[in-house]
Amino acid sequence: MSEAVHRKPETLGGFVGRALGNRSFVLGLLITLVVAVMALASFFWTPFDVTRLVVADRMQPPSSVHWFGTDHFGRDVLSMIMVGSRNSIAVALVAVGIGMGVGVPLGCWAAARGGWLDETVMRLNDLVFAFPALLSAVMITAVFGPSAINAIVAIGIFNIPVFARVARAGALAIWPREYILAARAAGKGQARITVEHILPNIANLLLVQGTIQFALGILAEAGLSYVGLGAQPPMPSWGRMLFDAQTVMMVAPWLALFPGCAILLTVLGLNLLGDGISDIFDPRARRRP
Repeated sequence: MSEAVHRKPETLGGFVGRALGNRSFVLGLLITLVVAVMALASFFWTPFDVTRLVVADRMQPPSSVHWFGTDHFGRDVLSMIMVGSRNSIAVALVAVGIGMGVGVPLGCWAAARGGWLDETVMRLNDLVFAFPALLSAVMITAVFGPSAINAIVAIGIFNIPVFARVARAGALAIWPREYILAARAAGKGQARITVEHILPNIANLLLVQGTIQFALGILAEAGLSYVGLGAQPPMPSWGRMLFDAQTVMMVAPWLALFPGCAILLTVLGLNLLGDGISDIFDPRARRRP
């Protein structure tokens, strides 16, 4: 009988204690929560109205009134970063949802069926990988015009083969296990085995990959907005703020410093969170009973 059968199930308290003992997980979770709270707060309150132009206050350095200074239109940079955070999070979150919602079933289906179907799915994944998110956004924008929706579609399409590969690799490692053979002998079909046995055992892989793709999605959204293919004015966006700041870097460095730090900290927090989750769920990190 396999070792996994003899291992006692871990209690919730033991899992939480192990999670809180992981520095990467705690630090990544704190950074991610700060960004999430900032994005949620921007729906109800910001220090200043981001749509209000006050030319008399343009290009003011950080002060007690405007903590992060103002831009060339007199808008408060802190307020713009708060509103821009919800746009970046929304684009990345929906894009990851698209990639996971399509890619995971596709990868599990390919692993379950095998043969020519598996090979066909993988070659189609290679074809999608040949078109990066930026190139896909350019093609989509050429047809439908620049918008946050098109950025979501472009990033989401690029995420599909990523999750398909992860799900397929994880599923292929589980299908030869003895409890899968027992389930097949009991008359369970491939779909039922996938739902009841495969997905629960690869959930940790998908969760880790989800945090990584979330961070990459924020970077991709910032890049698309920087070249004018993401959220359009007057909606603030971190990438658009960097684009507007590039011509006044020597005069007003805070216009690039604070949005750049927001992107850096958010991506860093998500990567730390993903590393922490990977360590927590790593079977080699668990104590033997």
